[in-house]
Amino acid sequence: MKVIIIDDHPLVRRGLTSLLSLEESMEILGEATNSSEALILFSTTKPDLALVDLRLGSESGLDLIIDAIRQGATCKFVVLTSSMEKADFNRAKEIGVQGYVLKEALPEELLHALQIINIGRKYYDPGVLDLIMKSRDSYDEDGHLKQLTPKEKEVLIEIGKGLSNKEISEILHITEYTVKKHVSQVFAKLDLTDRTKAALYANAKGLVTYVVH
Repeated sequence: MKVIIIDDHPLVRRGLTSLLSLEESMEILGEATNSSEALILFSTTKPDLALVDLRLGSESGLDLIIDAIRQGATCKFVVLTSSMEKADFNRAKEIGVQGYVLKEALPEELLHALQIINIGRKYYDPGVLDLIMKSRDSYDEDGHLKQLTPKEKEVLIEIGKGLSNKEISEILHITEYTVKKHVSQVFAKLDLTDRTKAALYANAKGLVTYVVH
C-alpha cells in the first residue's frame, strides 16, 4: 500500500513515517505540510491512501480532500484529528472519507484501521462514535422535547394515542385550527414528516400512557 502523509506538524509526520515504515506492506511516497504541496504530491505520486490532518494550519484537510478528488485523486482518505466535533465527523462522512482516526489512538489502532480500509471497508474511531451517540441521545431526549411548548407536548401525546385533529380539539378544548397549528410546530421541531412517525416517537419516548380498565 502506497501512502502519503499530509500534516503541518513535523513531529507528527516523523512519527507516522516511523510507524508505517515498520510495516512491510506499506511504502511512504512522500509528505506535505499544506494544501498546495499536497495537491502536487497527489498528482506526482498516485498514492493508494492519504493520511490527512483535519487542520492544516489555517487550512482545512477536508477542503483539501475535496480539491484532490476534483483533481482526479482516486486513493482512499484517512482523516487524522484531535477534534471530537460532530460537524467535522459528519462532513468527513459526507465527502466520502474511508477513515476517521483520533490522534490519541494507539499505534496498533491506527495500523489496524489502515488494514481495514485497505481491504475496502471504512473505519471510524470508536471514541468519536461513542461521543456522537451520546450527544445524539442527549439532544434527542432533552433538546428536541424541550423545544415543545406544554400545549404542543399535549398534542403530541394525543397523536401518540392515534387521535385525529378533531378528537384532539375536543379533548384539549381548543379549536381544530389551533390543533393543526400545534401539529405543524411539533413536526417542525421534532423533524418529523407525518402523524405515524410522530405517534411512534411519542410512544418510544414513553409519553403515552394507557389506562387499563
